[in-house]
Amino acid sequence: MSRQGRYQLGDSIVAVATPPGIGGVGILRLSGPEALEIANTLCGLPQRKQWRPRHAYLRQFFLAPGERVDHGIALYFPAPHSYTGEDVVELQGHGSPIILSALLEYAVRLGARPARAGEFSERAFLNDRLDLAQAEAVADLIHARSQSQARAALASLEGQFSAAISGLRQEILHSLALAEAGLDFSEEDLGDEHLQTLATQLQQLQRQLARILEQSRSSARLARGARILLVGAPNVGKSSLLNALSGRDSAIVTAIPGTTRDVLREELELEGLPLELLDTAGLRDSTDAVEQEGIRRSRALLESAEEILLLLDASRGCSSEDAKLLAELDRQRCTVLWNKIDLCSDFVAPDLGVPALCISAHSGAGLAELRSYLRQRLGGNNESAWSARQRHVLALEEAQGHLAEAAQFLELDAGEELLAQTLRESANALGQITGVVDVEEILGEIFSRFCIGK
Repeated sequence: MSRQGRYQLGDSIVAVATPPGIGGVGILRLSGPEALEIANTLCGLPQRKQWRPRHAYLRQFFLAPGERVDHGIALYFPAPHSYTGEDVVELQGHGSPIILSALLEYAVRLGARPARAGEFSERAFLNDRLDLAQAEAVADLIHARSQSQARAALASLEGQFSAAISGLRQEILHSLALAEAGLDFSEEDLGDEHLQTLATQLQQLQRQLARILEQSRSSARLARGARILLVGAPNVGKSSLLNALSGRDSAIVTAIPGTTRDVLREELELEGLPLELLDTAGLRDSTDAVEQEGIRRSRALLESAEEILLLLDASRGCSSEDAKLLAELDRQRCTVLWNKIDLCSDFVAPDLGVPALCISAHSGAGLAELRSYLRQRLGGNNESAWSARQRHVLALEEAQGHLAEAAQFLELDAGEELLAQTLRESANALGQITGVVDVEEILGEIFSRFCIGK
């Protein structure tokens, strides 16, 4: 199916491109072959009135002939030099939801249809104004929760990620051409030099892909943020630590064990890395039905966290219950926090086989070191060359697997047919990232997550 196949040629679409609610400015966006004709009617102008491209006009806005409702700025971007690659008109009036809704309804009566979520960006992709990775970067930029995320998304929108993927794909296709040369000239002996060239290229490709994959994994983590789970026995200081790190009294803190009976969530930013901090119910045997449910939910979250912080009371040491809980945790993701060191100045942390820090959630001692530790453990310097999604990481991992197979086939002299096929599959996996191969089945899922009007 061609890129144009996802929408009927001739459709014009309309949407409010500003967020819901009252604001100083509200934007109605039209795209399609009838965009200018519909805009002329909305502005009370003759239907064949021509507009100067990219020129700001002061226009009156109407809900019917003679029924003026607002006035504002009107802009015209003719195809193909517009965001969508089609004729686009934007009417920028006052940010009244009532006015914007009425103008949208009038545009629909004039022949436009309401845009689907993300359809403007989808049309930009279908009309070759953006590749698929750039289109996704539009949504990433809109939903950025930190400056680091915004910078990474802008880099992808400007094509840096796409350039890296396209360059690597072209080099794989070059190696594929060499492999297919062996098929085309199978009756001739191309010699060891031909095979050595292929082997050298495959090694370089694997190293290059590994670098891009490592960067993309880091970028995907930056995009989704990291989940940190606070676990431990009741009354060990989990809620106090949540409040100290978030800077808010989000959790109720008392001396009564079992106060936290559900999972409390706080979103915060740690030097550019978005974090979701979860304060869980104290893990212990309990006969209280509500507390039991909180404990069950806490245990269910253990698998989803990037980092697990096990709080232990430095004034009590490591109890048998603490040791039992530590044995249940994934040690690769676990760090022990010896809390309440303000109550025992001569405390020396025992070696429990996992990284450990000494803190006091009450006095703040050790919290700066904890933040620095988490920054390094979860995000390094938290700067990404581009934004990437888990979809991109999976495609890169698939491409990496095919390249490894290709290198193995070459080493085993398994034949150019298998070598060429694995190289082709590697190139196709990369092509799914930018949309140069058929990605029809994933387009709806991607663009449905966009805003209406974008």
